Amino acid sequence: MPIKWILHWQPNAGTTVNTQILSEVSQCAESINGVKEGRWKTILSFYRAMVREQGSANEFPRDFVGISLAEQPSKYFLVIRGQRVVVEAESNIQMIMEKLQSYKTRFVLTFEGNQYQLGDFQLRVGKVVPTHSESLRGIVMEMEYQPISSWEKSHQIMGEFFDLWQEALSKRSLQGHFVHLEPNFTEYGLSDQYTLQHTAVQYASITAQMISTAQTVQPNRN
Repeated sequence: MPIKWILHWQPNAGTTVNTQILSEVSQCAESINGVKEGRWKTILSFYRAMVREQGSANEFPRDFVGISLAEQPSKYFLVIRGQRVVVEAESNIQMIMEKLQSYKTRFVLTFEGNQYQLGDFQLRVGKVVPTHSESLRGIVMEMEYQPISSWEKSHQIMGEFFDLWQEALSKRSLQGHFVHLEPNFTEYGLSDQYTLQHTAVQYASITAQMISTAQTVQPNRN
């Protein structure tokens, strides 16, 4: 399947993400001849174990992330970052977990926005908001190249496209920039051939980074 980089917006020191930045980024995609092709959505849930007995606390993961991707709605991806495990399950696993009451959903984030086609590249630009809220928590971008499925072989062309994108975006003098953090996929037992499990791991990684950045910025705002 196509290679995908998932990037998040990192605000400059002393600034935060806002809807104006999201609007500017979307306009930038159109300014470099991106053709809008509809909407996209990814939902990410944080689960925390409901430990009833102290002795059982170390027998299973304390927490993990569950991810629902628009490309494959019948599947659900579980990412346990502490143990470097990613699992692909059927979507009804969410209902099973709820009935077993083994894990409780702490909070849910929705990633959604517009999709643009630029030749062999596809860009998805969107906001990150808590479910049932319009409070902007971040901005993300999916950058997909369709002809290549090898992660290693894609690096040069993905890097070149990302540089062109950054150059176009820099002309708008925005307070921040997109960051590409590459997880170590081999730690999760993933091969060079790209899969939706690679996508799930990237989403879990950038969400952890966004939360960490927000916690670092928060004391400066008070």
